[in-house]
Amino acid sequence: LTGVLDDCLCDIESIDDFNTFKIFPKIQKLQERDYFRYYKVNLKRPCPFWADDGHCSIKDCHVEPCPESKIPVGIKAGSSNKYSKAANNSKELEDCEQANKLGAVNSTLSNQSKEAFIDWARYDDSQDHFCELDDERSPDAQYVDLLLNPERYTGYKGPSAWRVWNSIYEENCFKPRSVYRPLNPLAPSRGGLEFDGLFSRTGLCLEKRVFYKLISGLHASINLHLCANYLLEETWGKPRWGPNVKEFTRRFDPIETKGEGPRRLKNLYFLYLIELRALSKVAPYFERSVVDLYTGNGHEDAESKALLLDIFKDTKSFHMHFDEKSMFAGDKKGAKSLKEEFRLHFKNISRIMDCVGCDKCRLWGKLQTQGLGTALKILFSEKEIQSLPENSPSKGFQLTRQEIVALVNAFGRLSTSIRELQNFKVLLQQTR
Repeated sequence: LTGVLDDCLCDIESIDDFNTFKIFPKIQKLQERDYFRYYKVNLKRPCPFWADDGHCSIKDCHVEPCPESKIPVGIKAGSSNKYSKAANNSKELEDCEQANKLGAVNSTLSNQSKEAFIDWARYDDSQDHFCELDDERSPDAQYVDLLLNPERYTGYKGPSAWRVWNSIYEENCFKPRSVYRPLNPLAPSRGGLEFDGLFSRTGLCLEKRVFYKLISGLHASINLHLCANYLLEETWGKPRWGPNVKEFTRRFDPIETKGEGPRRLKNLYFLYLIELRALSKVAPYFERSVVDLYTGNGHEDAESKALLLDIFKDTKSFHMHFDEKSMFAGDKKGAKSLKEEFRLHFKNISRIMDCVGCDKCRLWGKLQTQGLGTALKILFSEKEIQSLPENSPSKGFQLTRQEIVALVNAFGRLSTSIRELQNFKVLLQQTR
């Protein structure tokens, strides 16, 4: 896998070097910080598209929620928008005032009308979101320690997994005119999580090609994590996880995939470039003194922010960024309708993640789609980010803590995928 990627001027070797020597070691460290390791998620939301076909009973599908006592006090006490100490205090005052106002003004309203008011406010807030966000106030939403629940191969496959990817590609992805899918989940010879999309690549504009590549790249990245962290054997109840070259070959080898494997991996690099660009664009948001990455531990928070700003500095230094102006700009009306189209398609994909039967796959699927959704939100909001006030939270562009955690961890997963790809290259050479 070498050379220049389609639809941009960047080559694979430059990304490999940049990721290996600059990004990967730092993003690994950042993901271990308290602010980024705890993710609040609702794994009990019902699938909105088809009757639930049962949860995975394989023990490796299980997600261990975090006990309340382990969550840092600044995160536990926070609402979704709290990322600094000052914001915490002012937000609590605002919440109280809002409750009093609603109580005073709406004393004559029925409960149903009050619910409608709350729904309208929530609708207004969600207009900028590319993902269906979990309601953090739901009793089913729990904090998960991502370090204790790593993404890896759980054994979840077959018709249930196939249906999820099929729905994403067929119904929610801008796709070329014909899509050939040789993978039959009921066939005895094979089964798995991957989707084979061999198609004629004609008739799609740049924007829609990009959307397809983002989803394909995300899919390739998830498959790479599963191949790199595969259950190799389980002796005396002690599982041994590691890279599975045979599984990697099955999913990505040009001959096994009829030429599709390398294209999937190129889409992974393309997705990496898009999220890298989003990180470089959102830097001014975090460079403001009002943003603290607040956990309640001042020393830890300062170190986390310094490390994050150091990563932003690296992302800005990369000299072959994807030029999003060719896509996210254009005339105002066209850009607005494209954003809305992207948003609705992507929101649906995030909802499909509630149909994943394996809890661990669902957790990481939700986190990575939310991370990509946040990256798209950033790329479509460049003007708002450039005009942020220095010393106060902005109305025009806002990120919740959930979005920040998802953005960093999703990019961390892509960085890991590209690193794992280097390992597989070495392993493949050794087996020849």
